[in-house]
Amino acid sequence: MDTITRLRAEQHRIGERLRLRRKVKGLSLKRVADKAGLSVGMISQVERGLAVPSIKSLRAICSALEMPVIWLFEGPQDQPAEDTDIVVRTGARRELSYHDGALRKEILTPDSQPQIQMLRFLMEPGADSGEPYSNTEGGKCGLVLRGTLGLELDGRSFVIRAGDSFAFPAQSMVRFSALGEQPCEVIWVVAPATV
Repeated sequence: MDTITRLRAEQHRIGERLRLRRKVKGLSLKRVADKAGLSVGMISQVERGLAVPSIKSLRAICSALEMPVIWLFEGPQDQPAEDTDIVVRTGARRELSYHDGALRKEILTPDSQPQIQMLRFLMEPGADSGEPYSNTEGGKCGLVLRGTLGLELDGRSFVIRAGDSFAFPAQSMVRFSALGEQPCEVIWVVAPATV
């Protein structure tokens, strides 16, 4: 593959990732354009791989989509494009990190499935999600793989140990934390996708 063909393929891949992210977030082209301070036409051309945004514009688009810029470039470059809407390879997992890495979220599902999202939470002892929060629709469930999870739902407190699972409406006010002296690992599922 020559250099120009490779650059066009990369441009198309970036545009496709931005489009999928916009769909997961449920945002219109206009909403992203307004948040990024760019034109709707520019956002549309970038998503279709027809325009290459400046670094400043790319950062603005990613900020509007609430995603780190690095997500556009992560993952194995040799994974067949036809796989990326179904399979998330171990090396291609996107990650969000909070509290200096004490709480990490790995996104285990591709953006092509906005109806559901699976995450892997890795929490150091004492790490927590911060202030209680909720979503407007859907549900959440999970399985604690190791450690102990403290789960607060609408003012009720639960201790969930390795092997235990849970489920609740996404509209519940939730807060969670890693209890005890051991790290906590949780598979967390959200429907529809939120991250």
